[in-house]
Amino acid sequence: MHTVTASEPPAPTATHCPYCALQCGMRVAPDATVSGREDFPVNRGALCGKGQSAAEVLSSRVRLTGPLVRSATTGRLEPAGWDEALDTIAAGLDRARTAHGPDANAVFGGGGLTNEKAYALGKFARTVLRTSQIDYNGRFCMSSAAAAGQLAFGLDRGLPFPLEDIPRTGCVLLVGSNPAETMPPALRYLTELKANGGTLIVVDPRRTRTAELADLHLAPRPGTDLALALGMLHLVVAQGRADEAYIRERTSGWEGARAAAMAHWPEYVERVTGVPVPRLREAVDLFAGAGEAMVLTARGPEQQAKGTDTVSAWINLALATGRPGRPHSGYGCLTGQGNGQGGREHGQKADQLPGYRKLADPAARAHVAGVWGVDPDSLPGPGRSAYELLDALGGDIRALLLMGSNPVVSAPRAAHVEQRLRSLDFLAVADVVLSETAELADVVLPVTQWAEETGTVTNLEGRVLLRRRALTPPDGVRSDLEVLRELAARLAPDLEKGFPADPEEVFGELRRASAGGPADYAGISYERLAQGDGVFWPCPEPDGAGTPRLFLDRFAHEDGRARFVPVTHRPAAEEPDAEYPVHLTTGRVVAQYQSGAQTRRVDELNRAAPGPFVELHPRLAARLGVAEGEDVAVVSRRGRAVAPARLTPGIRPDTVFMPFHWPGPGRANTLTNPALDPTSRMPEFKVCAVRVERV
Repeated sequence: MHTVTASEPPAPTATHCPYCALQCGMRVAPDATVSGREDFPVNRGALCGKGQSAAEVLSSRVRLTGPLVRSATTGRLEPAGWDEALDTIAAGLDRARTAHGPDANAVFGGGGLTNEKAYALGKFARTVLRTSQIDYNGRFCMSSAAAAGQLAFGLDRGLPFPLEDIPRTGCVLLVGSNPAETMPPALRYLTELKANGGTLIVVDPRRTRTAELADLHLAPRPGTDLALALGMLHLVVAQGRADEAYIRERTSGWEGARAAAMAHWPEYVERVTGVPVPRLREAVDLFAGAGEAMVLTARGPEQQAKGTDTVSAWINLALATGRPGRPHSGYGCLTGQGNGQGGREHGQKADQLPGYRKLADPAARAHVAGVWGVDPDSLPGPGRSAYELLDALGGDIRALLLMGSNPVVSAPRAAHVEQRLRSLDFLAVADVVLSETAELADVVLPVTQWAEETGTVTNLEGRVLLRRRALTPPDGVRSDLEVLRELAARLAPDLEKGFPADPEEVFGELRRASAGGPADYAGISYERLAQGDGVFWPCPEPDGAGTPRLFLDRFAHEDGRARFVPVTHRPAAEEPDAEYPVHLTTGRVVAQYQSGAQTRRVDELNRAAPGPFVELHPRLAARLGVAEGEDVAVVSRRGRAVAPARLTPGIRPDTVFMPFHWPGPGRANTLTNPALDPTSRMPEFKVCAVRVERV
């Protein structure tokens, strides 16, 4: 047996990155040095700049290290003790509940919270506060794909197959995704695909770094992805390329979907999308002609007021050509946030209970209530979706507990959301840093970060992973689980024991609550996760292997068949006109993440991406008389944002692009449209009408 001597440094801790849904494997040394794990199959040692610099946010120089309470005398946030801060939160929530009823309190969570924290937060809202008003920022990421996946397959898991299957297919049709900037370590799967002789089709109104790798790049007008998918399906049918045997044996509803597609003939689709008919035909030749193929979608088609229908159209194309449920083929969604998958599976979404159970289902309520030791009738029903909840602040919602989100920057129509937050009687925020939203709070609680706590996350493949504590948090910082335990003790003492601070104990209860549900974690334990590379859900048995590949034998609908969903194209909620003649679309850059609350505190990342910009085509710039680097104003019906112009021929002349990571004058989400998808309640981040002006 090897004995560690005094001269040997302590071994680094194997854990996972805090950022995107890849959840790259990394090691954290006792001095907070970070390195990639070559033995972890998702990233195989690679880390992007955000991952490499992740430990910078652990520094007390940039993060919160003690509670803050707003002074009644000065009006400023001032240092306070933990008991004072927790007592103040409990009093604020109790005042709202006593004066206006349980639904006067709301809870807003985050897609970066661990499974344990998401689970405990949902339980806290429904048992301690007894409020129906809970949702989370993951509603802004993948909810349309989740809804479409449920309709088509009866189950939503971002990727129903491992990432390792991507290089083994013949063609990838990538819609509205730019992994070269959003999740760089995943780009190798596309380069390996091409090295293996496969083809890559990218659908994006911009010629992104990912699109530059493509064999074919289609650049539709923002908001027209639905028409493009229907046009491709039209050609599949017209050319006799539908897999009739697969359709007959494994699906239902084909007749309606086929009829809807046939109304979208190629010339009409060209007029709507701007994609020439020859390019449309080339895309069908590449995709339908490949023996094995995949459709992968991301925020582009999803963040629209018709996002569910748009994703359904792409799934219909995959089904018509016989892809889902076959090896190295299928449909999948590239989840964005670090725990976007697990975050919505275990109860912080307005309509869901742990295990991906439906809150409105009596059997689901009975099962979860039994685990929680409460009466099923005491559980509130479904509440508002994320934007609707934020829009109601200061109305019938008087107090808000917010964990791990920064809606002042990340929400659509952000100036309005900021106003609603300011109108609350009481706001409490638990976060790592003093975000723009935390700056508005009455109480701010400093909580532990990824490297300072143990917990599980579920990556975009449905792979449940164990993040291990590698470092000791600063004095004065507590975990979110401790916060919920202390608040439960103050607000509902009889329920305090239901909120342990030990994450493994919480996970044990989560396993029982999820047992028998669509996202069944019952067979997953910390011990199992510590011994390998994660376990794919569903995994109902302790000795079960998990399910890396879903749908190989049957789909999750009762009859085992996938369902076509007939859809037709319709315009975006807001189309350009004489006053607002240009499309705006938004997205990310490689060196920043989400609202930037953490990455904007890292010097290295700020040097790479120091601030917002407006990307526009040289022809549009010439028409406006705008030069490279000159400030321009982008104006929508909701507000005005100002940032330097960045000229590129890689964007459509009728479209401008802004990244959404920054607050202040360049806040892109000041402009975006909160029009909601009727099914997923996803806001239309990806398209609105604007005008561009010289400043």
